[in-house]
Amino acid sequence: MPGKPILRCHYRGRLNLPPEETSAYSSAIAACRENAEALIAKGKLMTAALYIYGRQLFLYYEAIGEETGPEAFMTPLTPLLSLWPEKESTVPWAKMYHIYWHCEPKDEADWRRDPKPLRRRGRIAYLKHDTMFEYVYHHFAIVREGLLKGDKYMSIALHEDVLFSYFEEPRSSVNIRRVDGPESQAIQGWLDVNPEAHFIPLPGSNGQNFLLLPECFALGQE
Repeated sequence: MPGKPILRCHYRGRLNLPPEETSAYSSAIAACRENAEALIAKGKLMTAALYIYGRQLFLYYEAIGEETGPEAFMTPLTPLLSLWPEKESTVPWAKMYHIYWHCEPKDEADWRRDPKPLRRRGRIAYLKHDTMFEYVYHHFAIVREGLLKGDKYMSIALHEDVLFSYFEEPRSSVNIRRVDGPESQAIQGWLDVNPEAHFIPLPGSNGQNFLLLPECFALGQE
């Protein structure tokens, strides 16, 4: 009998003011962390991690069994956030589009970490507008093929021209099909279009396409 499904969720928020100018910021982060810990303890979440870049916040979490919105545990931050337009309404957390991954969870048991990761990391990249959808095209082609190996828990999501990547250390080596042998052919298409030319360098990235972010919290159910 199959176990509960895992839903991988990526969201982007934006503070009204820089954190150092917001007196309630630290207490709001602490309250969100406590809420996440409670949902993990209840078996509602498997992982919850929040990262910051300037005034931007990047949220990754894994809901167990059913879809769970950020409002389930991130409401202490809501008064501090700008609102994003979303069709006919506005929301404090903008949903990011999940465009790249190396593995798909079969169920709760399959996705459980053993051993516990040493670090849960978040990073971002800015894409050039004229080649942004070329990036998406090639990465989704790699996903559709399902043969390129990488970290089991790594994922990349997109909102506007911003990529947010979650991954864990130490990294693993697995592909979507979970097979050995056939090599990816789709990766060559991406390599042929000069990958580095798609990115806008970010200060502090030391020449890397992605910039590692400081974590506000990074929790998991082991």
